[in-house]
Amino acid sequence: MDDATLARAIHVFGVVLWIGGVGFVTTVLLPAVRRLKTPEERVAFFEAVEQRFAWQARVTTLLVGISGFYLVQTWNLWDRFAEIEFWWMHAMVLVWAVFTMMLFVAEPLVLHRWFLKRAAEKPDETFRLIQRMHWVLLTVSLVTVIGATIGSHGG
Repeated sequence: MDDATLARAIHVFGVVLWIGGVGFVTTVLLPAVRRLKTPEERVAFFEAVEQRFAWQARVTTLLVGISGFYLVQTWNLWDRFAEIEFWWMHAMVLVWAVFTMMLFVAEPLVLHRWFLKRAAEKPDETFRLIQRMHWVLLTVSLVTVIGATIGSHGG
């Protein structure tokens, strides 16, 4: 097995855990949290689960970024970024950059405090907003995964 094969396996592994986790949070966790009885229960449960997933997401986005860069460099795929037919390459970088900024900058510096404050004042509205944001991120991520899968196999 060569290095590029290992890098591709790490890349796919990271995407599966990362985007699969986003899918779980969006389609299972958030709807379940919204059914809890009190706002305090909702915030505490969501915080406990989301903080644990955040570490998994941080590690997997780093793996995806490093392995993706390695593959582009190893296979000299830089010219694909100049071609519209490889839109999925741009989408992969964009999705990765958005999540990386959210996980490493926005969430620890701003969003965590914002969530706690807003959830204490308007818990139902806050969870609806968070659910909508997760649906947007999940949808864009899944379109990117589908496009990248088709595109990387000649479609």
